[in-house]
This record gives sequence, structure tokens and C-alpha cells, in this order.
Amino acid sequence: MKTIDPGAADPGPPGAEPEPADAGAGAGAPGTAAAAVAVAGGELGRASLWDDAWRDLRRRWVFWASSAFLALVALMAAVPRLFTSTGVNEGCDPNDAKLGPSGAHWFGTDLAGCDYYAHVVHGARPTLLIGVAVTLFAFAIALVFGMLAGYYGGLLDALIARITDVFFGLPFVLGATVILVAFPSHGVGAMTLVLVLLGWTTMIRIMRAQVIAVRDADYVQAARLLGASDRRIMARHVLPNAIAPVIVVATLNVGNVIAGEATLDFLGVGLQYPKVSWGLQLNLAQDSFVDHPHLLIFPAVFLSATVLSFLMLGDAARDALDPKLR
Repeated sequence: MKTIDPGAADPGPPGAEPEPADAGAGAGAPGTAAAAVAVAGGELGRASLWDDAWRDLRRRWVFWASSAFLALVALMAAVPRLFTSTGVNEGCDPNDAKLGPSGAHWFGTDLAGCDYYAHVVHGARPTLLIGVAVTLFAFAIALVFGMLAGYYGGLLDALIARITDVFFGLPFVLGATVILVAFPSHGVGAMTLVLVLLGWTTMIRIMRAQVIAVRDADYVQAARLLGASDRRIMARHVLPNAIAPVIVVATLNVGNVIAGEATLDFLGVGLQYPKVSWGLQLNLAQDSFVDHPHLLIFPAVFLSATVLSFLMLGDAARDALDPKLR
């Protein structure tokens, strides 16, 4: 009887050359293989959609250009004293009304003789504040109710969907105009509340659709079979894989809200004088544009550039977060 040595090489199929027992393995081979697996596992663990998106965004000049301008506008809104020492409605002289740009007044003066450059700088705060606040509140509503509707479905989903349809059918500008006219003494807080009331429907629909697409994935089913609670599954597995499109829409939504707020100000139902915003400046300049074009040009340029920057940033984020568009 032939004795088989367990440590000997596997002879393999008949007619094949036996493989040496130490082929591909030395004294340090197990450690080397384990190290390689550990390194590969670490690299796979670090790689994610967000890492890939960031690497893609860093190569786009559109991302850096729009981010730089929005950082400038945010700085103007947060610390206007860095750009001008003149406060809102300070140093106004009616004798200097409607002056063109000059060394003393870079953007000229407005109808009351106030420095127009200072008003453009101070106008960034309410405009940007309303746009960001409305988007954040709408994003929170979409995050909570879109997640619940998409994950649980059934009666809860039907109820949230019908309420969303009702608000989705309200015209944005017309609905806001009716509400604001009914409450004429309103400020930034009331404007934010009205625009949130009419501006959350798109994001909640997208969030719900993404959750429905993710909730039956294999990794979600595996977590459910392992006994994970619904809250843990939604927070750890569903939300990270469903939130990317909502972030893109939220970025685009800031620009849309800013444009909507400026439209309401221009129509005379938004913020009221002596408050300062870019839309309100456009409203005050509409009757003087032909003779004094600077009253319309400067706030319009800053408003258009801000809205365009948010739209460009949203487009860049969409391209970076969608692997099919790379």
C-alpha cells in the first residue's frame, strides 16, 4: 500500500507534471497574501460614490468658478463690513439721487441718494438667506416624509403622495403672491415660510422614488434578515444610496428660490422698502432704467450670476454623482 504524504504536492490529473509543494508559497507567503487582501479590502472600503464624485468635481473648472463666486456672495452676506463701511440707508442725500458710477460712488446712487454699491452688498444677505433657508427646510421635509413614504408604502405612501399632489398643483409665483398680498406686513421669515410651503414637492417626489428603488436591494434584504431595525436600515443602508439625486436637486433649487424671491420683490409683493434686496432694487429701478440704467444693471448682474452659479454647481454635482454621465 502506497502512503500519501499530506504535505506532498498534489499530483494533479494523470500525465500532468506534479506542482512543487512550495510553488507560489514561501515562508512569508501566508503573511504576504493576508497583507494583500487587507490592502485591497482597505482600498475597497475607502472607495465610494462620494470619493469618486469629489475626484471628478476637482477636475471641473465650472465647479471651482461657481464655488468661488458663491463664496464671495456668502462673504458679502455674512460680513458686509468687509466690502463697505456704509450701512443700510446710511449717508443718503436726496440731492445726490440717481447719480451715475463715480469714484465716490462706485455703482452710483439710488432714488434716495444712497450709495448703490453699499445697497448691492447688503442686498446679498436677505436674497441668499431666503434661498438657502427655503431649500434646507424643503430638503428636511423631503428627507423625512419621502423616506417614510418610499420605505413603508401602503396607506402612508398614498396619504403623503396625495398631499404632495395638492401642493404640487399650486402655481409657485401665483400662490406666493396671493398669500403675501393677504399678509402685507411680512419680512424675511414670512417670505421663507411661504416659499417653503410651496417649494418642497419636487424633492419629496425624487426622494420617495429613490427609496423605492433601493429598499428591495440585496444588501437591504440582508440587513433585514440579520435583524436590523427599520430605523437602522433607513439610516445606514437606504439613505446613503438614495440621497445623491436629492442633493443635486437641492443645489439647483437654491437658485430657483432666489429667482422666485426676486420675482416676488419685483412684483411688489415681497420684501418692502426700507429693506434691501436685489429683487427690491430691481423693483425700484424699473421706472428709471432708460435714464439711469445703473439702477437695474448692477443688482441684475449679481442676481443673475448668483442664480447661474447655483445652477452650474448643481449640474456639475449631477454629472459627478451619476456614473453614467462620466
